[in-house]
Amino acid sequence: MIATTSHLIAPHGDELVNLIADPKRSADLKAHSREWPSWDLTARQVCDLELLMSGGFSPLRGFMNRADYEGVCHNMKLASGLIWPMPITLDVTEEFAKQLKPGSSKIALRDAEGVMLAVLNVEDVWQPDRMAEAKAVFNSTSNAHPGVNYLLNKGNAWYVGGSIEGAQKPSHYDFHSLRLTPAQLREDFAEMGWRRIVAFQTRNPMHRAHQELTFRAAKQVEANLLIHPSVGMTKPGDVDYFTRVRCYQLLVSKYPPGTVKLAMLPLAMRMGGPREAIWHGLIRKNHGCTHLIVGRDHAGPGNDVDGKPFYGPYDAQELFKKHEPEIGVTMVPFQMMVYLEDQDRYVPDNEVSNGSRVLNISGTELRRRLNEGGDIPGWFTYPEVVQELRRSYPPRHKQGVTIFFTGLSGSGKSTIANVLMTKFLEMGGRPVTLLDGDLVRKHLSSELGFSKEHRDINIRRIGYVASEITKNGGIAICAPIAPYDATRQHVRELIEPHGGFILVHVATPVETCEQRDRKGLYAKARAGILKEFTGISDPYEEPKNAEVVINTADLSPEEAAQEIILHLEREGFIGVNSAAA
Repeated sequence: MIATTSHLIAPHGDELVNLIADPKRSADLKAHSREWPSWDLTARQVCDLELLMSGGFSPLRGFMNRADYEGVCHNMKLASGLIWPMPITLDVTEEFAKQLKPGSSKIALRDAEGVMLAVLNVEDVWQPDRMAEAKAVFNSTSNAHPGVNYLLNKGNAWYVGGSIEGAQKPSHYDFHSLRLTPAQLREDFAEMGWRRIVAFQTRNPMHRAHQELTFRAAKQVEANLLIHPSVGMTKPGDVDYFTRVRCYQLLVSKYPPGTVKLAMLPLAMRMGGPREAIWHGLIRKNHGCTHLIVGRDHAGPGNDVDGKPFYGPYDAQELFKKHEPEIGVTMVPFQMMVYLEDQDRYVPDNEVSNGSRVLNISGTELRRRLNEGGDIPGWFTYPEVVQELRRSYPPRHKQGVTIFFTGLSGSGKSTIANVLMTKFLEMGGRPVTLLDGDLVRKHLSSELGFSKEHRDINIRRIGYVASEITKNGGIAICAPIAPYDATRQHVRELIEPHGGFILVHVATPVETCEQRDRKGLYAKARAGILKEFTGISDPYEEPKNAEVVINTADLSPEEAAQEIILHLEREGFIGVNSAAA
């Protein structure tokens, strides 16, 4: 018997939306989907679609049409007048948008494997002013803001709005018992007899300060606690959600029995600060929560390029409080919790008396200690959480690393790379792979030419292979020319979440490279026989962010390799501990 949920807080708009069609209708949709244009959803779009279909985004019944979008951007209101702070849009390419007819077209929305998840009934197709959207929603147009960067540089330029009919939910193969829809979570709350529920939104591992904060918050409002982490897209560089969820599971036992529940939210965060705090409140309201903990700089992305925070520390609390009656969820505001060494306890930072010795470990400091295998004290987090973090984030001498060379043809990259590979093999402890430019061209990119587009594709392929090697604890040595800065940066961003990335600029002058040219390539390029030759008829963009710069006009290959090894030792990737790897 399913417990009644009528005593729980009403969803936003008073109806919990469910856009999944019944089995017969789903089969019909899938059969007809071959007749409609297909759109392969991005990772963020899959997250949005899942929460649309489950009712997590109630009262929305699809990706926003133009009227809802403009209302949300300009005054945080849907066309119906209900508060809603975040645009939920389906961004597509111009080429795709131009084949659609508002009012009659249908789109088969598919996952990355081509599985048809839903049909979108097209109502509006338009090209938005994304710069104006960034300013309205994020109060910023800086690419240093991850939400803005996604909107302006990664998203597509056209939007399609319309209602959704769901054929099936996206497939997940992990943590099944924690992937609860709003309806399932409401049923669980009803069965447990919960009425007042305070939600805690997080995208980071939880430590003692978070446990103390959430326990105090729940006790303060006499509510049960829902730990509800976002496990869709979060901020680049965040701890992966598999590790985080294992840490959360360990933490549940630290609360009084029967007062806490853990569930996962497939939310693609925008890091939108104050507006995002309201969004989080509405989503948790749909899941049956009456309260939301809003902490310091809630859902803020940190600082801009000048070191100035994108949002004030309590901007989110102020905006939430202003709109609390419309949101229908009660905010539980909380200060940052700090540890008092002399009293051996955590208190809100506004309760610290003068003279008290406050201890704190920042996220940056925690990563440093993990990288170096340093001590993580018991006052900061629980031993079992430390153990879990160390499993996923071993010290640097046990991590994978990519050494990525860039330089002109004939600069000495391949020779140094071969010397370096031999040195690593001599040391032992980790598998070593050399991805030389010529060998990659032969085995991975034989069909590519030397246009800018094809060069980019070639380097991205190298970067992908190197990221897989790094992810699995190996050493990847890459020695292409890699002339374009944006492509090198792409490779860095691909690899750094999984381990080390060391960019080595072999800055040998072009005159020296020409003197060494055994194949006569430079002579052919100067004669116009070889087109698009780097350094002669095609530009080479010198890196400004290389970790190591080498000029082989002054150094032998062994001396150059030793410079790189010394840098790796300094950074902790090799050295006295490497034998223990």
